[in-house]
Formats: sequence, C-alpha cells, structure tokens
Amino acid sequence: MSENKVRTLSPGSELKLFKSTRVLAASALLIAMSIVLGKVLAINIGDSIRISFENLPIIIAGYFFGPAVGLVVGAGADTVGCLIVGYSINPIILVGAASIGFFAGLMPRAFNVKHKLVRVYIAVFTAHIIGSMIIKSLGMRVYFHTPYSVLAMRIPLYIAVGIAEGYVVYLLRSSGHFMSQLERVTRR
Repeated sequence: MSENKVRTLSPGSELKLFKSTRVLAASALLIAMSIVLGKVLAINIGDSIRISFENLPIIIAGYFFGPAVGLVVGAGADTVGCLIVGYSINPIILVGAASIGFFAGLMPRAFNVKHKLVRVYIAVFTAHIIGSMIIKSLGMRVYFHTPYSVLAMRIPLYIAVGIAEGYVVYLLRSSGHFMSQLERVTRR
C-alpha cells in the first residue's frame, strides 16, 4: 500500500474498514498485543509510573488503518485490559487511550509531509502529547490524586518511549513485505 493510499483514505472509506473481517481480526490482535505489552511486560515503578509499549499497537492501528480504527483499538485495549487485570475503568484514561489511536491516524492524513520519518514522529508525538501526557495524566490526577511531581516524570518517559515506538512504526512503514500484507488486509 503506498503512502498516498494510506493518507488519502476518506473518512467514509475508513469506516468501511469495520466491515472487513480481516481488519477486525487485525484490530483484535493489536488490542491483545497492547494488553500483553501494557499489563504483562510492563515495568512498574511505584504505583503511578509504568514503563511499557502498550501504546505501540494502538499507534500502529491508527497510523495504518486510520483514526476511526485507532480510536476503537485504543478504547478496546484500555477497556479489556482493565477488565482482565481487575482495574476499575477510568473514563478519562479511556478517552486518553482512544485519543492516542485517533491522533496517530489523523496526523499523517492532516499534514502532507514528504519525509516518512518526520511524518511518523509527528503522528507518534502528537498522540503521546495529547493522549498520554495530557489526558491520561489528567485522569490519574482526578481519580487517583497523583502528585504533579510524579505526573511530570511522564514527560521524559513518553519522549523516550515515543522515540522507540516511532522508529518501530517507521521500520514497518519502510518494509515492503509489511506494506504488501497490509494492503491484503485492507483490500475488499
């Protein structure tokens, strides 16, 4: 699938992706990956800081399938992950997870940047700034009264995680084999 084809999917055609069994199966796999990366393979530092790559599958869903699919994968991953682990669902953090997928899908379509690496990092960092650093931190502050000093530690954390996640998305985007498989998934 060419970069132009990814970028020029109209909102109506992105919503039609939900009718594709292949896209639904890929979305379910990305939700499962997010849960494993976020709940099983995470490194917890205290009660409020967690080093994980749980947002990587959500960003992949948004970047490659569009903002609507990214939003649903983010919301699904947060909801199912909370239910599996036994956490209560925090609606603000749920919106933050959904917005990560949404903005990861919206940014490459909104900005016509030719350089692929720059395009990927605009998507990843916009998703993390809005979803992780602002909305999820607000949810942690409102529901758990997390101190501002602890929330401030999330900024360098998500800068480092975003650099790694952006590079993975860039490698996937640069892989001809991955892009041909992605085209098979999105083809009707």
